Amino acid sequence: MRLTLTFIRAINTNVLNAMKKRSTTPPASSIKRVATKSALVAAAVFMTLQPVMPTAVSADQFDAQIRALQAQVDSYQQQASNLAQQADTLANKLAELTAQTNALQAQVNASQAQYDQLTQQIADAQDKLVKQQGLLGSTLAKLYADSSTSPLEMLASSKSIGDYLDKQAYHTTIRNQVLSAIKTIKALKAELETKQVQVKQVLADLTSQRDQAAAIQQQQADLLAETQGQEAAYQSLIGQNNAQISSLRAQQRAANAALGGSVVAGDPSHGGYPNKWANAPQDSTYDNWGMYNRECVSYTAWKVFQTYGHMPYWGGRGNANQWPGSAAQDGIPTGSTPKVGSVAISMSGPYGHAMWVEAVNGSQIYVSQYNYYYGGWGNYSEMWVNGNGLTYIYFS
Repeated sequence: MRLTLTFIRAINTNVLNAMKKRSTTPPASSIKRVATKSALVAAAVFMTLQPVMPTAVSADQFDAQIRALQAQVDSYQQQASNLAQQADTLANKLAELTAQTNALQAQVNASQAQYDQLTQQIADAQDKLVKQQGLLGSTLAKLYADSSTSPLEMLASSKSIGDYLDKQAYHTTIRNQVLSAIKTIKALKAELETKQVQVKQVLADLTSQRDQAAAIQQQQADLLAETQGQEAAYQSLIGQNNAQISSLRAQQRAANAALGGSVVAGDPSHGGYPNKWANAPQDSTYDNWGMYNRECVSYTAWKVFQTYGHMPYWGGRGNANQWPGSAAQDGIPTGSTPKVGSVAISMSGPYGHAMWVEAVNGSQIYVSQYNYYYGGWGNYSEMWVNGNGLTYIYFS
């Protein structure tokens, strides 16, 4: 918004400069009639160009609101992360889930504020566009009235031929500046509408994720009420869940091992995976796309964003074996041919496995990845694997 406003102000400055530079010859009494008409036209054009964009006051208010909401998000997420490290009792686990739900709600609020901001900006741009188009008609009418003076009359009233040519060029400049201002507003409005659609999708995903977390939170609250502080029942459930998780991880490890290849540490910078996620305990926080940190899908989501500058928000659909369906839903092509810069998906095991394709050599592909079980779960590694039978997602 501010960049566009600056651009429009620059247009106004150009118009004023054009007015100042119309002629370096002092005006004479013989050109007073034309000068009077030109002054009226210049005033009309200046008024036309002024109300191009909405003022920055409302935008700043929205920005302050969004910053405050984002601060709440950061606070709740930090609280959830701290509680996760001590959630060994039912009460602590409930507190952790409450903090996570609060963080998601704060994210929903921040996205809603951003959506409202874009809606207001679009309405302001539309209002200014209507006014600009109305003023354009009035300005062009004045320019036409000025141009109704015959060339001979204008030439006769001019100090010199150069002065006459200055007036003609001036009229053309004014028309072009007004039309350029309208074009700029239309482009901005289209850009705002595109961003609004994107924010609306993020808002819908966050709302769904928040509702899921709230449902889990309620289950934990019910369990707490039922056990009446008897932590043994809760610890038993923890043991059962951990056993189930261990079994699923063992199945996934066996499925991953079937890919073959010799695993190596590879890039010491972990493919650029951010330290805030790489250095945190696995599954202790979310990435920008709603997936747990140091998982294979979190890493490949980051690689897609790092490479192409965009990555759909697939929070709540985080397992690797869900990605081909999510890609189809979002209109992202998939196939069986490996390509550098694509995401390779193995559908085997309870979760599947996502890998970033670094190189291709016939049927063999060199991949970087997280959570292949290299010295434990949640670590970065690289290896050559057989690329046959995998599904590839082409984000480019």
